[in-house]
Amino acid sequence: MIRIDGAHFKDEHGRTLMLRGINLGGSSKVPWPNGATHLSEGFFDHRDVSFVGRPFPLDEAGEHLERLSAWGLTFLRLLVPWEAIEHAGPGIYDEAYLDYVYSVAHKAAEHGLSLVIDPHQDVWSRFSGGDGAPGWTLEAVGFDLTAFAETGAAILHAIHGDPFPKMIWPTNGSKLAAATMFSLFFGGDDFAPQTRVDGEPVQQFLQRHYLAAFQQVALRLRGLPNVVGYDMLNEPLPGFIGWRDLNSMEDALTLGPCPTPFQAMLLGAGMPQEVAVWKLGTVSFRRAGTRLVNSARRRAWREGCDCMWRQNGVWDLDAAGAPRLLRPHHFSEVRGARVDFGRDYLQPFARRFAAAIRAVDSRALIFLEPEPGHLEPPWSAEDTGGVAFAPHWYDGHVLMSKHFSSVLAANAHTRKPIFLPGPIRRSFAQQLANLRQGGERAGMPVLLAEFGIPFDLAHGRAYRTGDFGAQIKALDRSFRAVEDNLLSCALWTYTADNTNARGDGWNGEDFSIFSRDQQDEPGDMDSGGRALRAIVRPYGRAIAGEPLRLSFDMRRRVFEFEFRHDPAVTCPTEIFVPHLQYGQGFRVEVSDGSVEIDRPRQLVIYRHDAGLGEHWVRITPAGAY
Repeated sequence: MIRIDGAHFKDEHGRTLMLRGINLGGSSKVPWPNGATHLSEGFFDHRDVSFVGRPFPLDEAGEHLERLSAWGLTFLRLLVPWEAIEHAGPGIYDEAYLDYVYSVAHKAAEHGLSLVIDPHQDVWSRFSGGDGAPGWTLEAVGFDLTAFAETGAAILHAIHGDPFPKMIWPTNGSKLAAATMFSLFFGGDDFAPQTRVDGEPVQQFLQRHYLAAFQQVALRLRGLPNVVGYDMLNEPLPGFIGWRDLNSMEDALTLGPCPTPFQAMLLGAGMPQEVAVWKLGTVSFRRAGTRLVNSARRRAWREGCDCMWRQNGVWDLDAAGAPRLLRPHHFSEVRGARVDFGRDYLQPFARRFAAAIRAVDSRALIFLEPEPGHLEPPWSAEDTGGVAFAPHWYDGHVLMSKHFSSVLAANAHTRKPIFLPGPIRRSFAQQLANLRQGGERAGMPVLLAEFGIPFDLAHGRAYRTGDFGAQIKALDRSFRAVEDNLLSCALWTYTADNTNARGDGWNGEDFSIFSRDQQDEPGDMDSGGRALRAIVRPYGRAIAGEPLRLSFDMRRRVFEFEFRHDPAVTCPTEIFVPHLQYGQGFRVEVSDGSVEIDRPRQLVIYRHDAGLGEHWVRITPAGAY
C-alpha cells in the first residue's frame, strides 16, 4: 500500500518510500499490432482499432513483469490513452480493452508491482502528430484529419514518411490541430463560446467524455489494492491560451516550418503562407529561412465547416477578401483580466478530474502534472489532499540532439548551455531541486514521472558496435541528479516490442531500456536490457524515518545512505542491493544496529539502534577498501 503523508510517500508501516518505477510502455500510444506511426495503411480508420496487447500480450506479461521486479522496480506508470478506451465513438467503450487493463494490473500485483494509471497523450492525438485523444474528437469540431499535412495543421510521421525529423513532433503543440483542441478542451467556454457539439458547449463535451472514459477505468480497477492512483493528464498543453499576440511565435518550441497562430488559422482556411523554418543549433533553435506552405490551398476543415476561430470572431475577411486579424490578444485576456493557464484552466480541470475519479474510487491518489517546463503543481492549499506532484524532466541536449557529451549540456528550463562535468552535475541537481521545491511549497510529495534518454545516440552507433557506454554515462548523470534530490521517479520507458530499426514505434523515439534486438540469451533475465549498469542501482526502498542523503558512485560501486529515524516506526529499513552491481558479493557498514541480507529479494534489511537520531549505511563491493 502506498499513501501520502505530507511531502512523503509512506507504506502501511509508516516507512518513507523512495519509489523506483518505469513507464509501461512506449508503444502503448498506438494500436496493436500494426499501429506504429510510420505505417500509413489504414491510418485514418481510427474507429476500428484495438489497443489490446499494449504494452504486451498477456501471455508475455509474466516475463516482462518478472524482469522489471528483478531490476528493483516497485511500480509501473501504465499508459492508458483515451483513444484506447473510447475510439469507436462518443460513449462507446472498448470493454475488451478495459478487461485487458484489469488483467495487466492483476498480473502486476502478482509480481509485487503497484500501478499508477497514466492517461497518456502527446500533442492531443495520433491524428495531430502525437497520441491520446480519439480521432472523433477532432472530427466533432469540424476538422478533416486527412488535410493536416498539406495545411501545416500537424506534421504526421505516417504522411511525412522517412526519414522523420528527430524530435519534431513536439512542435505540433503550437500548430493548428493540437493548439485548437487544447484551447477548446481547457478554455472553450471563454475562447470559443460559439462552438458547440450536438448543442453542448465544446469544452463541456470534451471534458465530459474524457472524465467519463477514465471513470470507466477506475470502475474496472477499484478493487485492486496495487492500483495506487491516477495521473490527471500527461503533459497538458495550453494550446493558444495565454498567447499574447497571435502574429508572433512567443516561446513556442520551434523546429521545422512553424507558423504563427494567425498563419496557422489562415493555412487551415486554405490560404498559402510563407512560414518561418527553424533548425536546432548546439543547444537552442535558430531561424533558417522560410517555406511556402499549402500551395494547394487545401482546407483543414470538413466540407460545410468553417474555421472555428473565424466563427468566434478572432479573424475575418475584409471587403476586398483579404484576411484580417481582429483580436490579436483573444487568448490572453478574458473579461479584461490577464489569463494564467495554470491558475485559470489547468487547476480547475485538475479539481474536476480528482472529483470524477474519487467519485468511483475514494482512496485513489491523484498525480498532478504541470504544463511542461513549469515548476509548480496546478493545485492549492485549499484543495483536498491525497495528491502528488508528477513533473517530467529530461537531459535536454541529449534529448534533442541524440548525442551525449560529458562536457556539454543544457538547462531544461532556461535552454542555456552548460559546460564541463562539475557545472553540469550541479545544474542538473538544481533543476530537479526546483521541481522538488515546487512540490514542497504545495505540501505534497514529488514523483519525477518521466526521465530518460534516447538509446539511438550518434545515429544508433551502439547497435552496430554493442558499446552502450555513452548511454550508461548519460543515464548515470540523470540518476545522480535524481538521487541528489532523494526523488521518487519513473524512467521513460520499457517497450516490450522495441527494435533497433524502429525504436518504440512512435515518431522515431527509441527510449526503451529493453529490446529483443539486444536479447542474446532469452533465459537470462538481464539479457535484452540496455545500459543496465546505470539503471539497476542500489537505493533506499523503505526507510524507517526521513532520508537525508543518498549517493551511488557507479564506477566504484559505492553506495552511501543517511536517514533520520522516526521513533513511531518499528519496521526496519530496506535497501535494494542488486545482484547486477554486486554479483561477487558486497560489504555492509552501518553507523549502529544490525543488518540482515535477503539475497533472493536483493535486500539489505537494516535495524537501527534507538539511541541515535541519525544513521548511515555504506555498501561496497566485496574486497573493496
